[in-house]
Amino acid sequence: MKRNAMTLVIGAVLIVIFALLLFVFQVRQSEVAVVTTFGKPTRNLTEPGAYCKWPWPVEKVYKFDQRVQNFEDRFSQNLTADNNNLLVMVYVGWKITDAKAFFPKFAGGSTLAAQSMLESMLRSAKSAVVGKHPLADFVNADAKQLKFDAIENEIEQAVQSQLQTNNCGIGIAFLGIKKLGLPENVTQTVFQRMTSERQILISRFRFEGEAEAQKIKAAADRQAAETIANADAAATRIRGEGEAEAARVLPVFQQNPELENFLLRISALQQSLNQRATLIFDERTPPFDLFQHLPTNAPSR
Repeated sequence: MKRNAMTLVIGAVLIVIFALLLFVFQVRQSEVAVVTTFGKPTRNLTEPGAYCKWPWPVEKVYKFDQRVQNFEDRFSQNLTADNNNLLVMVYVGWKITDAKAFFPKFAGGSTLAAQSMLESMLRSAKSAVVGKHPLADFVNADAKQLKFDAIENEIEQAVQSQLQTNNCGIGIAFLGIKKLGLPENVTQTVFQRMTSERQILISRFRFEGEAEAQKIKAAADRQAAETIANADAAATRIRGEGEAEAARVLPVFQQNPELENFLLRISALQQSLNQRATLIFDERTPPFDLFQHLPTNAPSR
């Protein structure tokens, strides 16, 4: 009896496992799935988890890697807007955005077939975008004149537009220019043009420097002229004040010239001795000639 019970339990467990395998499936974090009913896509599953289904041949589940796939196209030659040959290589990252549209577009959801079609679209878009830009947008002595970001965006938008038009179920995650090259017959022309552009930049910087030097010199000359004018005005004012003071004391000086001369010498001597100092002077030089008339037996203090 115990063996029969164990056999029944094991059988029940196997039946449950078999039923789960038939009616339940799992979508992983890195996957996207499409469920077909009698061969036609009916469900698009993008979230991870366990899902129910009818067993084959009613429903069948196809799983695809939804992580970003990347590749590089060929280092191919393209003609720029000014008729120069330019070698360009582009790298691309893409991913499945709609498994329900992706599955019937490519046989059995083949990622190789999707990448092959994407490479074809990329070649066409790259050729068209490069043909709209002159060589100076790719190769230039002035880094500000380069337009890599704009060119990359134009190529990406062109490819993305074709993918949406064809309802491919995939999208571009990133796109960029990886490598640029110049054929030998273009290299010399490019070098000459870069040298010419560099000379233009040198001339422009020299002109700007000379203009700035002229501005600085003009400002310095103007400031010097203003300083000299202010000094002349101050000198004129001081001269006028001195003449006015001289005119004021002249009548007094004329009344008693000897007294006025004596007072002037006393004032000058007072200004010389207003601070404690040691003076070495000639007694014959005014105003120090006053010391010649001091009594020789004057008491010392």
